[in-house]
Amino acid sequence: MSDTPFGFGLPPEEPENGDEGKKKDPAGGGQGSGGQGGNPFGANPFGFGGLPGMGGPGGADNPFAAMFGSLNPNDLGAAFQQLGQMLSYEGGPVNWDMAKQIARQVVAQGTADGTKDASVGPAEKSAVEEAVRLADLWLDQVTSLPSGANTAVAWSRAEWVEATLPAWQQLVDPVAERVGSAMGDVLPQEMQAMAGPLIGMMRSMGGAMFGQQIGQAVGALAGEVVGSTDVGLPLGPAGRAALLPLNIEAFGKDLGVPSDEVRLYLALREAAHQRLFAHVPWLRAHLFGAVEGYARGIKVDTSKLEEAVGQLDPTHPEQLQEALQQGMFQPEDTPEQKAALARLETALALVEGWVDAVVHEAAKSRLTSADALRETLRRRRASGGPAEQTFATLIGLELRPRRLRDAARLWASLTDARGVDGRDGLWEHPDMLPTATDLDDPDGFVHREHLDFSELDKMLGEAAKGEQPEDGDTEK
Repeated sequence: MSDTPFGFGLPPEEPENGDEGKKKDPAGGGQGSGGQGGNPFGANPFGFGGLPGMGGPGGADNPFAAMFGSLNPNDLGAAFQQLGQMLSYEGGPVNWDMAKQIARQVVAQGTADGTKDASVGPAEKSAVEEAVRLADLWLDQVTSLPSGANTAVAWSRAEWVEATLPAWQQLVDPVAERVGSAMGDVLPQEMQAMAGPLIGMMRSMGGAMFGQQIGQAVGALAGEVVGSTDVGLPLGPAGRAALLPLNIEAFGKDLGVPSDEVRLYLALREAAHQRLFAHVPWLRAHLFGAVEGYARGIKVDTSKLEEAVGQLDPTHPEQLQEALQQGMFQPEDTPEQKAALARLETALALVEGWVDAVVHEAAKSRLTSADALRETLRRRRASGGPAEQTFATLIGLELRPRRLRDAARLWASLTDARGVDGRDGLWEHPDMLPTATDLDDPDGFVHREHLDFSELDKMLGEAAKGEQPEDGDTEK
C-alpha cells in the first residue's frame, strides 16, 4: 500500500531534468510510487504546471508566480479567464470541468515517445469487434459466467477520457470531499459567517486544484491503458467492451508477437472483466464502497490549516500553496482504515487473479504467445503499470504482484478441485470469497472450503427432509 492517500504529483510527461526535475518529489510523483515522506500529497499537491499558459520556471511550485510572472501579454487574458473560472467554481469537491479540460490537453500533447492521439478508423473498429467476438466464444468454454459485453468499441485516447470520467468522479469525490470540507471548517463557527467569502474562495480553489491534478493523472493514463478495465474496475459504461488500438500497438511494439495475437489476448482480458462485473451485481458497489470507507478515515491536520489561513496575506496568495505542501493530510492509522484498504486490495487481487486464470485457460492452447503475454502483463503490473500508478496517485493503493499471482493460483486450484461451476459460484456473495489470509494458503482454502460446502449441503438436505411432514397433510 502506498503511503500517499491522495498523492498528487506531476505526471510522467513532466520534465525530469533541469530545475523542474530537481523540484519534483520522486516519492510522491505522478507515478504513484508510494514513497516515504512527510507530505503524503507529494512535494506539490496542488501544482498548476499543467494549466494553459502556466509553463515556465516556477510554474509547477508557484501557480500565481507562473500565472502573472512568466506570461507574455497575449497569454494574460487567458490566465485571468482561468483564474476567474477557478474562483467562481461552486460545484462539488472537484472541478470536473477543469479535470476534463486538462485531461484532454494532456492527451493532445501526445505521449513521451511522440505518439499523438488519432481517430479510430473503420479497419481498426472492425478488428476490435472481431477480436472481442472471438474472445467471448473462447471464454464460453472456460467460465460459467455468460458474456457481459453487449457491444465492442474501439476508442481513441480522448474517447477513453470522456467515457471514464464518471467512474473517476465516483472514485475520487469521497476522498476530495473529506479534504475539501476541512479547508472550509478551519475557522471558529462564530467567525465563519464573516469569513464566508474567504471560505468560498478556498473551496473553489481546492476544487480547481484537485481538478487540475486529477486531469493530469487521467490524461497521462489515457496514453497507456489498452482497454476500459486496466485498473481492475469497470471504468467504462456497463456492457461495453472497449479497446484502444493506438495503445495496443504501442504495447505490442517490441514484444515480437503478431499484432493479431496481442489484440486477441487483450480482448480476452477485457471480455473476461466485462463478464465478471456484469454478472456479479454486488462487486462494483463492494469495490467503490471500500474506497469510500478509506476516504472516511482521512484526517486533516487542522492546526496547520488554521495557521495557514490565519497568516494568509491577500497580496501573497501563493502562501496558501506553500502551506498546503507542509504535510497536513494524513490517513488515520485506525482498524477501520486498515480494514477498508485490505478489503479493497484483496477484492481487486481476486478480480485480477480470476481474469488472469480464466484468460490463460482460454488462450494457452490457441495462442502460441499466451504464456509470454501473460508474463508480460504480470511484469507490467509489478513494475508500476497503469493500475498501480493510478490507484497510488488517486487513492493511495498499490496492488502487490504477489497478491495477483497468489489469487490466480487459487482460482486455478479451485478449477481443478471443483470445476468451472464450483469456482465461479464463489462470486455469488462476498462472504464466500477468499480472504487476504486465504491468499497466503490457496491450497488450504480449496481443501477446507470444499469440505465445508459438502457438510453444508448435507445439513440443508436433512433440514429439508425434516420440514416435509410439517408442510403436508399426512405423516410419514
